[in-house]
Amino acid sequence: MSTTRNRSPDLEDGEEKDDVEAKRDSVESLYSRPVDQPPNVRFGGGSKLEVPSQQPAQPAQPAQPSPTTDSFDSVISTSADYNGQVGRALIRQSLGAYDDNNDKSQATLVGSYHLKWQSANPPSELAQLPPKRAIPAFRRLRHRLFNAYQRLFSLVFVGNMAALIAVLIKHRHAKPFGPSLSHVATATAANITAAILMRQEYVINSLYTVLCWTPHRLPLRIRRAVAKFYHFGGVHSGSAVSATVWFTLYVGLLTKQHTDGDFGNTAVICIAYVLVALLILICIFAIPKLRFASHNTFEAFHRYGGWLAVALFWLEIMLVAVVQAEGPDADALGLVVVKTPSFWLLLVVTFFIILPWARLRRVQAWPEILSDRAVRVHFNYTRVGAVLGIRIANSPLHEWHPFATIPEADGSSFSIIISDAGDWTKKQITKPAYHYWIRGIPISGVLRMACVFRRVIVVTTGSGIGPCMSLLIAHPLPCRILWSTPNPLQIYGEGIIQAVMKADQEAMIINTKTSGRPDMVALTYHLYQQSQAEAVFVISNISLTRKVVYAMESRGIPAYGPIWDS
Repeated sequence: MSTTRNRSPDLEDGEEKDDVEAKRDSVESLYSRPVDQPPNVRFGGGSKLEVPSQQPAQPAQPAQPSPTTDSFDSVISTSADYNGQVGRALIRQSLGAYDDNNDKSQATLVGSYHLKWQSANPPSELAQLPPKRAIPAFRRLRHRLFNAYQRLFSLVFVGNMAALIAVLIKHRHAKPFGPSLSHVATATAANITAAILMRQEYVINSLYTVLCWTPHRLPLRIRRAVAKFYHFGGVHSGSAVSATVWFTLYVGLLTKQHTDGDFGNTAVICIAYVLVALLILICIFAIPKLRFASHNTFEAFHRYGGWLAVALFWLEIMLVAVVQAEGPDADALGLVVVKTPSFWLLLVVTFFIILPWARLRRVQAWPEILSDRAVRVHFNYTRVGAVLGIRIANSPLHEWHPFATIPEADGSSFSIIISDAGDWTKKQITKPAYHYWIRGIPISGVLRMACVFRRVIVVTTGSGIGPCMSLLIAHPLPCRILWSTPNPLQIYGEGIIQAVMKADQEAMIINTKTSGRPDMVALTYHLYQQSQAEAVFVISNISLTRKVVYAMESRGIPAYGPIWDS
């Protein structure tokens, strides 16, 4: 259950605040006996928290509304909201559960207010969309073919290729031909390091934190550019492709030296050919069409292929160091190794690859069934801030799934929303898990950049409301919300809708089962113009996100949305 903080609770006749606190303390006394599994808890009927004393471990089940219900009129406990009772009750009952000696079968939290909601219909009259800017060819080039992600990729890749051509020209008359193998290996290792760092949680979160300090007094054009930071994946892919090109040059130079009789270590050459083939395959599987066609294959090849590539790179530089140490007047092997720049760069790469897996653990989870199409899973293994995401898995070596976190109001726990979008997600709803594997730390997402604007429009569909909830609850800011989804009340429950209405009392929640699919572009522009917002953030499926973002950007309106680059 979620409520509005800025409203004063209406106390019962003759009841003082101390009485309210005493009743809240009585709730705490209900939790005293440890149990192995979370018992069944139901949240329904206004402000009542029902705690059965002898029920087997089951996920929390919602009070199901009528299939035709598209509104509610309820009394909500403000005390429950302030203390995140939905998540905390589930968690505390597993850590110190119901007291059998207490004859109370339910606890009532008093202090409440009245909340009414019904789904909205799209306005009958919408402002006409302004014409798109520039000619069609230029628009497509700027906003689609050469967007911020592609510009960052091009900046990194073109810079690397310019450096590669320069060293080839500079050393075209060298004997043996071309730059030294150690310099090319260093360029390869430097790009691999950049690629790894741009996927490392600590690095990404630090950069987000710094950029979120951007003051609102700066011109909008500057803040608009800063908010594009979430396209940093362009640096990752640009560096990875550049590393592959540099290492291809390395293999070519090595092959020429071998044929000329200047290098004769067969093991080094064989490993180099295997490594360059592996790097090329990793790049091929990362092509968007192949990645979307079989994401699990991409993820497995990217992870295990990447690990194998780093291991082979280690073996390569060590064998080369052995060859160099065997030459006349050569330094000792240890000194040759420490003088090799690629050695230190690979140390950094290896450290940051191991770091998130060093924080691998199996954590307890508390599922709260919202409907037969969605489940809200609560965790308390760490505290999370605004707009952070985690990756969870049933098995640490198999597929990992990212989800945005929703912090509880008091910060004691957080939750994620899993909706039915495939075999894995369906299983989490029909057979809820009480434990998940977690690795690394929560990582910032695109909505984190909303803080650089004074007022924003949040556009979402279906379970996209989950990522938005993190922004709305943990980092509230002036915003308007447009949420289009089938049967929002039946699928996601009153709690989610209450949180949305708390952030925007005039939120436009459209039930597509009764109103049909609305024109999201026209509605987005309508809210943007009506609220005088500075930017639009879209959290939806790939096609709609790209459609709305392009429609806004091509009209000069700052718009942002996930880019599905991993």
